[in-house]
Amino acid sequence: MAIVIRRIDNSTSRQVTFSKRRNGLLKKAKELAILCDAEVGVMIFSSTGKLYDFASTRFIAIWTA
Repeated sequence: MAIVIRRIDNSTSRQVTFSKRRNGLLKKAKELAILCDAEVGVMIFSSTGKLYDFASTRFIAIWTA
């Protein structure tokens, strides 16, 4: 049985979920870069437009170009 993914109506719960999932995604990106010697870049924008990002060491040169 598949889990239904849909928008969380309660704004507080939605913000908590965003924060937890954002942190988890950024952690996984860092792990991927380290474990696989991969070039990884992630950009996440919150509902208020705040940017959260991760870039592996060599990817930073590409990111800022």
